[in-house]
Parts: sequence; C-alpha cells; structure tokens
Amino acid sequence: MKISVGALLASLTIFAVAGCTSSQKSSNAPTNQASGANAVAGKSIGVSLLDLQATFYQDMEQGMKAEAAKYGYTISFQDANHDQAKQTSQVEDFISRKVDAIVLSPADSKAVGPAIVEANNANVPVFTADIASTASTGKVICHVASDNVQGGRVAADLLGKALNGQGTIAIIDEPEVTSVQDRVRGFKTELAAKYPSITIVADQTAGGDRTKAADVMDNLMQRFPNLSGVFGINDDSALGALRSIAAAGKVGKIKIVGYDANPEAKKAIDAGQIVGDPEQHPDQIGKLTIDQINLYFSGKTPPAKIPVPVGSYTGTKS
Repeated sequence: MKISVGALLASLTIFAVAGCTSSQKSSNAPTNQASGANAVAGKSIGVSLLDLQATFYQDMEQGMKAEAAKYGYTISFQDANHDQAKQTSQVEDFISRKVDAIVLSPADSKAVGPAIVEANNANVPVFTADIASTASTGKVICHVASDNVQGGRVAADLLGKALNGQGTIAIIDEPEVTSVQDRVRGFKTELAAKYPSITIVADQTAGGDRTKAADVMDNLMQRFPNLSGVFGINDDSALGALRSIAAAGKVGKIKIVGYDANPEAKKAIDAGQIVGDPEQHPDQIGKLTIDQINLYFSGKTPPAKIPVPVGSYTGTKS
C-alpha cells in the first residue's frame, strides 16, 4: 500500500513562488514554464552530490537535469563520494570554471563551511539539497529537502505497529548527516510518545553503507539476541541489515524498517522481508532546487527552506 502525497508535492512550486518577499511579488514574476526562463537562459550550475552511486541521488540528478533543461541552463554533476575534502575540491573547480550557481549535498554538514565560504567570496550563490549545512560559516541561499522529522515519525509508526508496541530495537545510523539527524529525532520522538513499551537498546553508525550495516547488524544480534526490530536510516542500511538477518535465519523475527523506498527496498517490502519505508521524492527535491535557482537568477528571493513531504510504502498488497 502506497500513501500518495502527489497533491502536496504539486503545491510545493506554488509555495516556493509565494515565499518571495511581498515587495517582490508582481504579476510579472517568473513561472516554472520555459518561457519564463528566457531572460536567464544560458547560465551554468555546478552540482556536487553526496553519492551518485545511490539510486536516491541518481533520481535527484535526473530531476535537476530535466528542470534545468526547461530553463536553458547548463548543469554539471560531481560525486562527492562521502568525502568532504573531495567535495571542497569540486567546489573550487566550479568556482574556477565560473559557474553561476552551486548546489551541494554536503558530505559533512559541519565541515562543509569553508567550501561554502569560498563560493561566497567568489560571489557564487550556494544552494543545498537533501542535506543542510550546519557550519557556523558560509551563506546558503535556499535549502530543499524532505521533511525528515516527519519521515522519522513515519518510520516509528511503521516499526511500532509491526511490533504491536512491544520490544527492543536498534538504529543503524549516520549521525554526521543533518537529514539523518532529523529523521532519527523524529523517530525517537514518535516512538517515545506513542510506543513507550518499545526500548531503543543501541544506536550505532554504519555510514549509510550496506556492507558496514551488515557488519553492524551481526554485532547487534550477538549483543542483543532477543532484538525485535531495527531502523535503518537509509535503504542501504536496511538492506545491509536484511543481509545479516537473513544469514542468521531471522527474517520476520527481527522487523526491519528502512528509509527512501528505492526499487530494491520496495522489492524486499513486497516480499515481506522489510516492514516498510518512509518514501522520499528525490526527483522533486532536484526539480524544486533548480526552481529556486531560477527565482534567484530572476531577481527574486527564494524561501530559506522548502520541506518536501514524505510518504509511506508498505508493499503492493494492502
């Protein structure tokens, strides 16, 4: 069963335009139609995403490409590969190429600050997508991301209901990333409020990596032989946990909830191996990020933050 959030997503572009300051509102404000982009066509955008091997970021890339084409923008992508030093070098390369805007999904939310400052000093506007900067330095024009606190609440409800409100669970985490911090915060808050008889016995990082998540899950099962469930903060974490749980013959005994609802995770959910996933819309995040850049290029002030609603995927069977 898939809970649709299409209507909410369709309204986000309207919200973004409405987010301009009142002094800038006019009947001549640019729309999301290609005809509204002619005045700023030909500009270039450099994008550094956290992990272009991941389906999530591939979908975001496609959303950005399609929207950039509507406006006549040239857009180039780099894979930060979870490496902030590498991402900083990519930002420096974008600056040397004199791009008109930069989009980042920070590899490290705190350490990204100096890279943003370099772009600021070069008068290149910076936008963030999916992952926010929490650095004390560096100005970001607009941040577009899933409402990850809401998504964390969805994950807690999925796991809480699957466990009938009882049991011990673990979180396979990636605490360096702001989007993950938000979803874990939402998860813990919802769990405490609605499922007080469920206890979190471990919160351990695996860096969002499937192989590391499998190793973490092996360790968790040894430490907590009666573990009831696990929340993987992305689908690689959940699928890594599933690999370990399957090897131990405990599929169905340890309930798994992931995050993202990528195609491979959906197959596991359809097969009953994973309970369900909060479902993000990375293509919409990508599209809306380019829309905010277009607003900025057109002399408008984008909202500082645009939250994209998160849905829920629990399989093809209701």
